[in-house]
This record gives sequence, C-alpha cells and structure tokens, in this order.
Amino acid sequence: MTSLRKLGSSDLHVFPLALGGNVFGWSADEAQSFAVLDAYTAAGGNFVDTADTYSSWVEGNEGGESETVIGRWLASRGNRSDVLVATKVGAHPRFKGLSATTIKAAAEESLRRLGTDYIDLYYTHFDDESVPVEEIVTALDQLVKDGKVRAVAASNISPERLRASLDFAEAEGLARYVALQPHYNLVSRETYEGPLLETAEQAGLAAVPYFALASGFLTGKYRPGTTVASVRAGSAAGHLETERGQKVLAALDAIAEAHDAEAATVALAWLASRPTVVAPIASARTVEQLPALVALADLELTAAELAALDEASAV
Repeated sequence: MTSLRKLGSSDLHVFPLALGGNVFGWSADEAQSFAVLDAYTAAGGNFVDTADTYSSWVEGNEGGESETVIGRWLASRGNRSDVLVATKVGAHPRFKGLSATTIKAAAEESLRRLGTDYIDLYYTHFDDESVPVEEIVTALDQLVKDGKVRAVAASNISPERLRASLDFAEAEGLARYVALQPHYNLVSRETYEGPLLETAEQAGLAAVPYFALASGFLTGKYRPGTTVASVRAGSAAGHLETERGQKVLAALDAIAEAHDAEAATVALAWLASRPTVVAPIASARTVEQLPALVALADLELTAAELAALDEASAV
C-alpha cells in the first residue's frame, strides 16, 4: 500500500501522483475518462486535478467539461469521500480574473458541475494583479469558512505576490495557501527553481507541478524521425531540437533500463524527489497510459541516478 503524502500544512493526504483532468471532455470522452479514473483509484490514487476552464479551448465547448465528467463519475461510483478533488478559478471564459465576486460565483458553478458541496483544494489558476491580494485571500477564506472549500492554493503566481498573500493571511488569521502549482519538469526548471521555490520552501507549501512530463516529451515516445498522434505533439517535439532535451532523454533511457521501468516513471520520480514537491500532475487519455504514471509510487532512484538527471537537465 503506497503511503500518502501530507499536502503542506493542510489535513489533506494525497497519493504521490495527481491525475490531471485536463483531457477529460477533450481528448478523452466520458467513457474513456471514467475508465482512467477507475484505474487510477484502483491503483491507490486519490488526488484528481482539474479547472473550471477545462476544456474551453475546444470548439463547441464552453469550459467546465472536465468538472462535469468528474462530477458524473463521482456520482456514479459513490466515492466522493475517497477522492480529493482540486479545481481552479480565474480562467473560465465567463469567470475571468480573481475579484471577490468572480471567485464566489465561479466556486458555486464548480460545485454544481462537480455535483458536490465541497472542493478539497481550490487554486487561483492565474494570478490577477489588478486585484489586491487582500481581496483574493479574503474571498478564498470566506469559501473555507462557509465549508465550500477545505484548503486553498495558488498557481502561476510571482514570488512577490505569493509572499504578500501568505503574509496577509497570517497577519489576519485567514486561510493561507497550503500548496503551489508551478510549471516544473526535467526540461523546464527555470520558472520554479529560484525565488518561487525559495518562497514555497520558507512557507512550507507543497508543490504540485503541472506539465510534469513536458506535454508528453518525457515519456520517451518522441524521437527523431517519429510522428506521434497527440494534441500536444507540437510542443512536446520541440524539446527534441535542444541539446538539453537530447541529454535528458539519454539519461532517462539509461536509468529506465536499469530499473526495467518506463521513461515517464523515471521522470516523475526525479520530480517527486525535488524539494517541496509532493505530487506531480500527469494526465492519461487511455487506461494503457496509466501504469507508467502510478508506478512513480514504487520507484526509488539512487542518489547517483538523481544526480545524473540533475546534470543532464541543468541549463
């Protein structure tokens, strides 16, 4: 039985891999999504990540499709209390930004689509610098006070605004962020490593990185001369053209072979070993893609292997 990890200062305990819900209602239809969610929970997973805007970028969608799929799955399986649901506010086409009014209205819509009366972890999706941190933090705190949200977190925020938000929450005795969702993986380290990571570490925040597999590049399926049928193929294949990308792939191949593991599992295990990281996020469109992701929970890399990946991925 995989041991769960404590999410920052909250009372939430999560599986070491968060299942990304961005594909639900997009590249995975409802039946595929239900199958992936079933397989993830059967493997011990309990932490599902979505956002109110998923997948508004698809023609004919309006946003909220992923939450709706997850809500239907929770209702049909009767397992709401066993699953920690994280969703986000601020990017839905009808609820853009982080004014107090928007946060309150968007949260109600997320609760409706998810078919639940509480959200376990509620993120600000993108910081809205036109709104004072005091207004954002107070609005999030009200959701916690009302029992609609268990814990709050931030994504895509500057170190300065993160620090200001934490300081205000502490000074006023309001709900403070317990987690941070940064863009972070073996070929994208610059955004997080530095002041943002330092702020998270000082505050005891848990990092839950998105794009943990660099849009699929770190699965190892992108190679020179190959064509991959994926909605993200363009962004992933770009890493092949960099020296760093090639070095990382070579290091992943060698370590994966030594453990009889998939490259994706090794990439996630490296990320899970980093300071502050509690549970990387990765999504699966099909059940077949899932085993390599959840295998992270059972793979322990040696100090030498972690160092080799560090060196290969250094800027």
